Amino acid sequence: MKIDEKDRVIISMYSNDPEVSQDDIARALGLSQPSVAVRIRKLREGGALDTATGINPFKMGLFMAKVDIASTNTARVLDIFRGCPYFANGFTVSGRNNLTLFFMSEKISSLESIVNNHIRTNEHVTDVDFNIIITSEKDFVQPVQLTIDEASWEKKMGKGGAKGSSCQSSKMGRCEGCPLEGEGEGWLY
Repeated sequence: MKIDEKDRVIISMYSNDPEVSQDDIARALGLSQPSVAVRIRKLREGGALDTATGINPFKMGLFMAKVDIASTNTARVLDIFRGCPYFANGFTVSGRNNLTLFFMSEKISSLESIVNNHIRTNEHVTDVDFNIIITSEKDFVQPVQLTIDEASWEKKMGKGGAKGSSCQSSKMGRCEGCPLEGEGEGWLY
């Protein structure tokens, strides 16, 4: 999709204020509001303008981890975390560490448990670099699912899911436990 200078202004105005009105954009561009509406629709349909609704983990006091992984099968590693409430996003990347995953939680110890119990032990993982993100230069909004879709979880894990099969870290109090297992004790999930 090609964009012009007016499209760049529209995208910038939405980036600065997601609730900016089409009338304000029209005034800034010297266009009619219907012309702006058409441009916005085309930008949205083309993927150049999108809206993310979620939480700002840093403002909420959550910890965010960036985990760089060298993997022999990135798709298999990513599949483990689909549906995981702590999983924020994942990227297949070039280089030795060919997978970057982001997780967020109320406690660093829960993030460590995820890395130690589900990533370092994975047969498709050959190296792990685990880092806690300290600050964000810009406001950061992370879409998040705070309710559990038990039907999807059961489809992935089988009837009854993994309920009651808490990992050692949870049993030892080093994390809140997995909300998908019905054991989450954190304030967010």
